[in-house]
Amino acid sequence: MKAGPPDALATVRDYPARAEHLVVGLMTGTSADAVDAVLVRFRGLGLEATHEVLAYRETPLEAALRREVLEAAAARVIEPERLMRLDAALGERYAAAVFELLAGAGVDRDRVDAVGSHGQTVRHVPRHAGGGQALTLQLGSAAVLAERTGIPVVSDFRTRDTAAGGEGAPLVPLADWWLFRSAEESRALLNLGGMANLTWLPAGGGLERVVAFDTGPGNAVLDALVQLRSGGQQLHDEGGATAAEGEASEALLAELLEDPFFGLPPPRSTGREHFGEGYAVKLRDMGLSLGLEEEDVLATAVELTAASVADALQRFILPRGKVDACYASGGGVRNRTLMRALGRRLGGLAIRPLAELGVPPESKEALAFAFLAHQTLCGRPGNVVGATGAAQAVVLGRITPGALR
Repeated sequence: MKAGPPDALATVRDYPARAEHLVVGLMTGTSADAVDAVLVRFRGLGLEATHEVLAYRETPLEAALRREVLEAAAARVIEPERLMRLDAALGERYAAAVFELLAGAGVDRDRVDAVGSHGQTVRHVPRHAGGGQALTLQLGSAAVLAERTGIPVVSDFRTRDTAAGGEGAPLVPLADWWLFRSAEESRALLNLGGMANLTWLPAGGGLERVVAFDTGPGNAVLDALVQLRSGGQQLHDEGGATAAEGEASEALLAELLEDPFFGLPPPRSTGREHFGEGYAVKLRDMGLSLGLEEEDVLATAVELTAASVADALQRFILPRGKVDACYASGGGVRNRTLMRALGRRLGGLAIRPLAELGVPPESKEALAFAFLAHQTLCGRPGNVVGATGAAQAVVLGRITPGALR
C-alpha cells in the first residue's frame, strides 16, 4: 500500500484516539531564573487522565538572557526588534532544554507527542489596570521550538482566556484541582514565586467551587531589594538570612498594605508591572527616608508578603469555607524568615510542604503546562472560570505543528 504524503498534523489529529501520550512541559516563571522542563506520561484523556513524571530538569537561564528578560519586562518603551530577538532566543533556549531533558531520560524525540510551553511573561496587564480588558505577553517562539525539535508545540495559553474576558491568570488551578483535590480535606495551595498566589480546593468540591488568585508580591520584590542592597552582587537572600538581621517597620508595612490591589476581590492577577523592580526601588526609598537600615527594609518586605497572604486568606477564602491545611511551594519556601512570618500570621493553620501530596514541588508548574497542553490536544478547556473570571471555559493555546512525517 502506497504511503500518503507527509503530514505534520497527523500527531495532533490522532491525539485523542490514543490512550497514552508523552508530553514535555516547559515553564519559566516571573523570576526568570531557570527553565523547568518535565517529561510526563499521560494515560487517558482530559480530567480523567492519570500521569507519571518520567524526568525533570532545571536549567538556569544564562546571565545575559535573564538580564534581557528582566530589562524587557521593566521597560516602559522598547524596540520591537529587541522583543523579536528575545522571542527567538528564548525559543532556542527552550529547544535546548527539551533536548537536555530527553537526553537525560534516554527518550527519543520521535516518541514525544507534544511540548507544552508557557513561555516567559514580559508584560501582564490585569483587567483593573487595562480598562476591563486584560492583556498579556509571553515570549519564547513556538515556531523556533517546533522547528528545532520537530515536536508539535502548544503555547500562548493565556490569550484565549483574556479573549473570553478573563485575567489570563492564574492558569495552574485546573492542574491543582486535577492533582490535589481531596474528598476529606479542604486545602489551600500557596505558591511563593515571583508573585504569591493561592488556590483553594474545598473538600469534595468540583471545579465550580475552586477559588484562585494572586495575593501580591513574592520573591520578585525581595530579590530586587537584595540586588539593590548589594549593587547586583547578590541575586537573592539565601535562606532569608539578611532579612532575619533586620526589624520590620510596622509604620511602613501599614502604608504598603494601603495599596488598592490588596482590596480587590478575586478574580485578580498581578505581575512585575506592579510588584517588580520599580516597586522595590520605591519601597526602599520610603524605608530609607524613615531612617531604616537596608536589612529593616528587607524584613518589612518579607512581612508584606506574609501579611498580604494572610489577609487574602482571611478576606476572600475563609468566608467561603474552611481551610484544613496550607501546602506551600515555590522558591519562597527556601526563605526561612518568610516561612516563619507566614506561620506567625496564619496562626494555627498548618503550613506543610507540597511534596507531602506526592508531587515534587520543583516540577509542579512545568507539569501543569504539560497537562494544559494535554487538555488542549484532547479538545478540553484549560481555564477555571472562578480563577480567571472568564465568561466561559475555553480551550487554551495555539498549536504549532512539528516536523513532516
